[in-house]
Amino acid sequence: MKLLVTAATILEVQPFLQFLDRESQKVSAHQYRLANCDIQLLIAGIGMMHYAYSLGRHLATNRPDMALQAGIAGSFRHDWPLGSLVMVEREYLADLGAEDHDQFKDLFDIQLWQASQPPFTGNALVNTFAGLPYLPHLPKATGVSVNMVSGSIPTITRLESKYMPDVESMEGAAFHYACLSENIPFLQLRSISNYVEIRDKSKWNIPLAVKQLNEELVSTVNSLAGLC
Repeated sequence: MKLLVTAATILEVQPFLQFLDRESQKVSAHQYRLANCDIQLLIAGIGMMHYAYSLGRHLATNRPDMALQAGIAGSFRHDWPLGSLVMVEREYLADLGAEDHDQFKDLFDIQLWQASQPPFTGNALVNTFAGLPYLPHLPKATGVSVNMVSGSIPTITRLESKYMPDVESMEGAAFHYACLSENIPFLQLRSISNYVEIRDKSKWNIPLAVKQLNEELVSTVNSLAGLC
């Protein structure tokens, strides 16, 4: 099985990389062999532009059997404790469009895109989880992808009323779009590092989120490799 594991930053998957260095056979700088899995690791960059370019360039010459995105995220849901893990089922491009006075209209609203044009389902990028050899027992979440992390009440209120999201990231939609377009089974894992609210980094817990994310990432990859 050829597995692509991708993240925006090395920080988010550093413990997983240490696991690979310890437990797998290193084939090259970013390629490993673990039981029946050939694993390629791609650090694709922060934000949708960097992520889409890096991932698209990689997929042009390396087609995996499955792609797995791992990252931390902000949560709109305060009933999910920091460090909680989710798998993202649907993604919305939440800041691509136009301002119309005090309203935001996405590309579907202004009819530059049509509902359900490939690879969208309605106006969302939906993972049906079809074709996956293993699926963790985690809550399914709705995500919004943004170029600017939300930190004001008007922005947060707009996102909640328009898309009813559970989590926010800067790369999820780029990952969903590429995998859906290329018909590659995929899974987006997210760990909650903070709540989407007026920005106060003193309330964040990135170390806990990274720890929980990587424990799940190791468990998932071990299952895919047939080691669990």
